[in-house]
Amino acid sequence: MTLFSFLIVCPMLFLAGFVDSIAGGGGLISLPAYLFAGLPIHTAIATNKFSSTFGTALSTARFIKQKLVLAKLAIPSVFFGFLGSAIGARLSLLVSEKVLKYMLLGVLPIAAFCVLNKKIFKAGESKELKCDLKTFLIVMISALIIGTYDGLYGPGTGTFLIIAFTVFAKMRIEQANAHTKVINFSTNVAALVVFLLHGQVLIPLGIAAALSNMLGNYFGSGLVMTKGPKIVKPLIIFVLTLLLVKIIVGF
Repeated sequence: MTLFSFLIVCPMLFLAGFVDSIAGGGGLISLPAYLFAGLPIHTAIATNKFSSTFGTALSTARFIKQKLVLAKLAIPSVFFGFLGSAIGARLSLLVSEKVLKYMLLGVLPIAAFCVLNKKIFKAGESKELKCDLKTFLIVMISALIIGTYDGLYGPGTGTFLIIAFTVFAKMRIEQANAHTKVINFSTNVAALVVFLLHGQVLIPLGIAAALSNMLGNYFGSGLVMTKGPKIVKPLIIFVLTLLLVKIIVGF
């Protein structure tokens, strides 16, 4: 960890927070930031979890305050998300760096496609969220499976959860987003605990990155930009292209 690490990571984490507040998909920039700074992939994933946990905590608190979270769904889904993420993080530590790089090559395009293609979202129209058996099972299974992915790798987790909740559980976007943040917070915490116990987190860099990310979220959410998504999409594609080149050259 050098000054170069901070000079690369902090501006990109600010950008990730800015992008996330406007169009989503900030994780597709935050993880590559750590890799660009030269961190080993396990350390990059772990430190990214550290910085993203703070931003997710703020978002979760906001949704709870707005009373968009249904406790009957949220509380058990937190358990399943936490369990899945802990399993995923443990698997991540067992997988070799080379295998994780191959996974990146496959997962990044899929995550980017889901984040950038808003036509995938098919939100329900009912204003009242019903906690029937079908909705309960969809939320719990999604929390477990996607939570495992979040612990293992991460970027696109929120988008995958929102797609599952809107397409299969027929939630409205705001309902899906609220429950996604609650689950995502639990998955971040679970993975973070595992990574901290195994000494994979660079805490000074993670703190600086977390502050940068929250600052980016603050400015992005307070900025009225009708062309925001049009600016964000090329940025995400550019960063992903650079990362893919870096990974391919590194093999």
